[in-house]
Amino acid sequence: MSVSCIARNELRTPSRNTRLEHAIRTVLLSALLMVPALAAGAGETKPPLRLCADPTNLPFSSDDPGKPGLYLEIGQAVAQKLGRTVSTNWYKSYFGKRTVRETLLSKQCDAMVGLPLIDDFMGPAVIFSKPIAHEGYALVGSKDRKLAGIDDLRGLRVAVQYQSTPQNLLALRDDIRKVTVLSPEEGMAALEQGKVDIAFIWAPVAGWLNKTSYGDKYQIVSTEGDGLLWATAIGFAKASGALRDEVDGVLPALQPEISALFAKYGVPNGAPVKFGEADRATTSSVGSSEPVTVGQAAAAEKPVQTAATAGDAKGDATAGREVFNGTCAHCHGPDAVQAERKIDLRLLKKRYADDMESTFWKTVHDGRPAKGMPAWKDVFNDDELRNVYVYLQSVQDTGGSN
Repeated sequence: MSVSCIARNELRTPSRNTRLEHAIRTVLLSALLMVPALAAGAGETKPPLRLCADPTNLPFSSDDPGKPGLYLEIGQAVAQKLGRTVSTNWYKSYFGKRTVRETLLSKQCDAMVGLPLIDDFMGPAVIFSKPIAHEGYALVGSKDRKLAGIDDLRGLRVAVQYQSTPQNLLALRDDIRKVTVLSPEEGMAALEQGKVDIAFIWAPVAGWLNKTSYGDKYQIVSTEGDGLLWATAIGFAKASGALRDEVDGVLPALQPEISALFAKYGVPNGAPVKFGEADRATTSSVGSSEPVTVGQAAAAEKPVQTAATAGDAKGDATAGREVFNGTCAHCHGPDAVQAERKIDLRLLKKRYADDMESTFWKTVHDGRPAKGMPAWKDVFNDDELRNVYVYLQSVQDTGGSN
């Protein structure tokens, strides 16, 4: 090899010492570059657990930090076990299944505590954690009264919620006087005022009112039977199986804390009174598939009535019936069949005559909050509400005088 070639090779190939120095510098530089990354990684936290909740729905949830509610506190306990903080997406629960669609299934939140654990709730779109408790209807009465079963109601005046399983259960009992109420609050008030002897109403609300408004004056006896008691769980969108599994992993350790939270909010979670087979035989299918608090009353199985008054209006009565039975039937009855005249929507034409349409639009747009009627303008568009109006036109009572 020529001298010139050797010289060129020496220039191209660093000495062993040079290579070693270069390697050391490279390692040190890499270490220095890794320090900020490691520091940043050490400070990273898991994303918050986003919960769907109603801001004004005690005992379940509230935007009052002093009284966050049973479901929110359960969610907070779960998040703490998972090493997460909590953020809340507020949405009114009286919209029923629409609430689930607009929040949980629209990826506005990760979990919804307190959904009924039943096979056909929202189909496969919602998956559930292990059960966290059982909730349902309860018998409420004075602490000295025996309430061990349905026969203990003989000869008594019993408040029952409209279109609920208790109302259907007692319907064929002529030896029990039924007094229909529209809410647990109304049932508790009737009991307090001496208008009824027993209230057969939604247990969680009855327990909360008994604790906060009536000084634990009454006994709350949970009942068990078809349509009377449901397991409740935490719901997730079907794509969130990994999160659901994480939550299932911490729930067993949280059961004592969850039981304490039920007691804190007065919600009964003890052994229920079991109604026998004979009792359950009188139970209608209405109300038996899911709790009335989900907000989805079962639609009556009868054809939509079509009247000449609806023929000229633009809109779809069939679509309107679907919206009505999915949302409005909770208060106004399936297919607008309602025994309470003040909220009987079949009497709109008689009541308002030519002002029926303008009254409808003002009411559904702005609501009547003082009477428990929410505003729907931000929930349904005008085309959907027009369909509801056309449907209501088709079922107006045209016989006799009001």
